[in-house]
Amino acid sequence: MLDNNKAKLDKADRIILAELDKNCRTSTKIIAKKARKSRQSVEYRIKQLVENGIITSFNAAINPHKMGYKIYKTYFQLRNVPAERQKLFNYLRTCGNVYWMGECDGAWDLIFASFAKTDYEFYSLKNNLISTFGNVIVKSHYEIIVDVMQYPKMYFTGEQAEPTMFGGNIVDNELNELDHAILGEVVNDARIPMTKLATKVGSHPERVADRLKKLEKMGVIIQYRIGINLKMLGREHYKAILHMERYSSEDGKKLLEYISGITSAQYLIRNIGDIEPEVVVEDYHEYRQFVEKLKENFPFVIKNVESVLMKTDEWTPGYKNLLGKK
Repeated sequence: MLDNNKAKLDKADRIILAELDKNCRTSTKIIAKKARKSRQSVEYRIKQLVENGIITSFNAAINPHKMGYKIYKTYFQLRNVPAERQKLFNYLRTCGNVYWMGECDGAWDLIFASFAKTDYEFYSLKNNLISTFGNVIVKSHYEIIVDVMQYPKMYFTGEQAEPTMFGGNIVDNELNELDHAILGEVVNDARIPMTKLATKVGSHPERVADRLKKLEKMGVIIQYRIGINLKMLGREHYKAILHMERYSSEDGKKLLEYISGITSAQYLIRNIGDIEPEVVVEDYHEYRQFVEKLKENFPFVIKNVESVLMKTDEWTPGYKNLLGKK
């Protein structure tokens, strides 16, 4: 399956991966029908994709906005002092408020997302970071996420698919102890069988299935997806940070339509200040083509573009705090 550290995937593999990314809780029977393979063949292929390191995780995508939290993003340029950088990274992994972080090349060296109920709560976290790690932080920028269009991994089959919205209006849904226990299990084990999930959370399968459906209906769980080792596919993940000259509702609609027509699209993030489309491509040359075409199509909308290569994509223990698992 592997050749020179790059995975060789046939058509059936790509269909399986695409279907798992749309909903990794989908039964192998349904996936087998779409891949035109037997159920046993699909089960074997999924096992091989995991064992060969192509599928790295099965995750439930959780929306903090539907749990009463805002999502704040921090961008840092850092001095090249490895020991001090590592201290900062270790702090972010353990502070309890940061739930995602990514090391980068390009305009920024580090981007991370934190959750907070209020601006004051985030303000305190930000000031503590600056006072503690000011010696390694060269430049900083802060944003608040408005919403995110999260695209299926269309590059597997080249077929267009509708995105799922993340973020949006903030709703403080009331979650009980069982809800938090369920979220704590499925966030990193989304394909867990219902009977096993029920045993882990100390409840009955019927009740757990009912609560899972309610969490989906509330928008707390928005998707069940897979993590992918892009290096094994010979692909790279880029973020284009668009500084806008203008951004009317009509501009926003046209940009969404344009990005949705690109099968390399992964996210379209709308922050309070900037817009960030993200794409998964084969190399930097393909990414530059994407940026140039973007500027050609929106010459009076986009003022300038900052580019970032996402080197890592890491969920931290702070995510468990968001789910109520102290």
